[in-house]
Amino acid sequence: MVDPTNTIVEQNDSNNTFQAATQLVIAQAPGPDLQVLGITSNPPNPAVGAQVSFTVSVNNRGTAATGATSVTRLTIGSTVLNTNTASIAAGTTVNVAVTGTWTATSGGATLTAAADATNVVAETNETNNSLSRAIVVGRGAAVPYTSYEAEAANYTGTLLTADALRTFGHTNFATESSGRQSVRLNSTGQFVEFTSTNQTNSIVVRNSIPDSANGQGIDATISLYVNGTFAQKLTLSSHYSWLYGSSDGPEALTNTPGGDARRLFDESHALLSSSYPPGTKFKLQRDSGDTASFYIIDTVDLEQVAPALSQPAGCTSITQYGAVPNDGIDDADAIQRAVTDDQNGVISCVWIPQGQWRQEKKILTDDPLNRGQYNQVGISNTMIKGAGMWYSQLYSTIEPQNAGGINHPHEGNFGFDIDKFVQISDLAIFGSGRIRGGDGNAEGGVGLNGRFGTGTKITNVWIEHANVAVWVGRDYDNIPELWGPADGLEFSGMRIRDTYADGINFSNGTRNSKVFNSSFRTTGDDSLAVWANKYVKDQSVDIGHDNSFTNNTVQLPWRANGIAIYGGYGNKIENNLIYDTMNYPGIMLATDHDPLPFSGTTLIANNGLYRTGGAFWNEDQEFGAITLFPSNLPIPGVTIRDTDIYDSTYDGIQFKTGGGEMPNVTITGVRIDKSNNGSGILAMGGARGNAVLSNVTVTNSRDGDIVKEPGSSFTFSGQ
Repeated sequence: MVDPTNTIVEQNDSNNTFQAATQLVIAQAPGPDLQVLGITSNPPNPAVGAQVSFTVSVNNRGTAATGATSVTRLTIGSTVLNTNTASIAAGTTVNVAVTGTWTATSGGATLTAAADATNVVAETNETNNSLSRAIVVGRGAAVPYTSYEAEAANYTGTLLTADALRTFGHTNFATESSGRQSVRLNSTGQFVEFTSTNQTNSIVVRNSIPDSANGQGIDATISLYVNGTFAQKLTLSSHYSWLYGSSDGPEALTNTPGGDARRLFDESHALLSSSYPPGTKFKLQRDSGDTASFYIIDTVDLEQVAPALSQPAGCTSITQYGAVPNDGIDDADAIQRAVTDDQNGVISCVWIPQGQWRQEKKILTDDPLNRGQYNQVGISNTMIKGAGMWYSQLYSTIEPQNAGGINHPHEGNFGFDIDKFVQISDLAIFGSGRIRGGDGNAEGGVGLNGRFGTGTKITNVWIEHANVAVWVGRDYDNIPELWGPADGLEFSGMRIRDTYADGINFSNGTRNSKVFNSSFRTTGDDSLAVWANKYVKDQSVDIGHDNSFTNNTVQLPWRANGIAIYGGYGNKIENNLIYDTMNYPGIMLATDHDPLPFSGTTLIANNGLYRTGGAFWNEDQEFGAITLFPSNLPIPGVTIRDTDIYDSTYDGIQFKTGGGEMPNVTITGVRIDKSNNGSGILAMGGARGNAVLSNVTVTNSRDGDIVKEPGSSFTFSGQ
């Protein structure tokens, strides 16, 4: 273009530009470029003391072979394993069997693999040679914090304990407490004091304080003392707790005070001014300036939060697009511009620095075709990194139903809509949802939603105060030309808290995907679920299959299940810990919600369930810790093995009456103790099918070890 500012008066201003006939092609820089694609361990879920070997997948994404022999290094704790690796051809991936083994330690560790660890290969990019992931030893997530129960601490308040039926929904604080106990502070000077067993520089308090008269909640301080000396005030809030109503319908509760209440607890968190060693005494005390009429303390998490991560090479900060931290002004447009540039190849990575970043619009892709009433096109080909979930925090203050301009009423005004090839890591999304339905059919928003497609990985993301934390999948008829179910999706290190519906739901044909090493607390529906629904392109092909929920810790779902699978095949629930469900099973397989049928196999293995099950639907239905419910379709191919079920509210394992059968259920190596208000294993009156038992131990059940109600044709055989 000549005279671009039009300063020259010309006879013809329309001939000042020329476009080349061909595009300029930017070629990849010549030479080798190594990257680590994955780390696998054998065994994948080792026991303490086991010898573990590793394989590292190394790819040369460059244009030339590496030539020289390089070193592939795997570091885990104090163990460093080096392996010589021969030349890798351009475009080739090799699986390097690492020399040596690691002795598994309790809780697990972080694996870090590095290609060309001694830097003998001259690469075009030297910054992409390493990859880290967690390995978990035993059951549950290897969480970085230690939890302390108020009832096990030193306290001067009132101990609250649940009734024998763990009655829920009638303002039952103890039922909604971890371990079904908590401590109430009514008077000035009352306290709960914990002695730490771990180093910590942060605190999370699960608590309940009163609602306000208008249902908007209150803020109130409580005093934190360290080793007997006042340290700081912590601010607690009831803004996101207290739902009212006697109905068990998911959208039937209200924020308007009156009558029975549920969802009574919320969490408050703070970084402390110092790091404190094990043996430190932390006291939460009600002082004269702490003005709530009562404080109920349930649990405290103490965590040594690592320093904030540094901006990676190649990442562009959202501050370059006008975002300003901690100023309370909406940064959504700046974040959107950065993400759009990443999608379009202008930048290669979006960096969200340390700070509080207000976000009042969902981040998505502009839909130039304007298909449908709402924009339902997610982001693609994008990498978004933060400084850590304690440091890079997106937050919303406008409740979704009041935000205006959102892409879809269910999905809200915060978080990200994802279509495919997206990586998000090390940040927090704090939503503004306060309800699911009720009060004008309001929706609490979704932290991460969309098709998710292929190539998506979400790591170390904290999501709180959403309706649903993560909903994976879109109905085929939303935008048929963009159809593509999640395939190979990975979630790890997730911290899901205080939702009004699901934690993570794999829907719409999700396959080959997993949630690993993540923690869930106080979800308002299934914490984890596979829903093989029918809203897919081809119901004979697009079935939810081969998904896994492995090494997760689930606590205190206040509605529905710890983990549920509705239809599909090849799905697995392994090595999880599930605690304190309010009204539903710890684990449930069911054909309600009109799923595609179960087929093939479904595995429930090596899980621990504690104080799970409960009564729901007007307290007329009693659910076991593990429940199979063939509502209208059969549930074949189920294996339950190597699992501990302890202190269930009702039955340990329950085969429920339904329209389908449950043939050839295999139950092996299962221990059931203390089914408080039910049987060890129960076949209800209309249950049909059979179970084969091997090495099953049942003790201390109120109604018997194995019980078959009159009318049931279900049969048990084996040991």
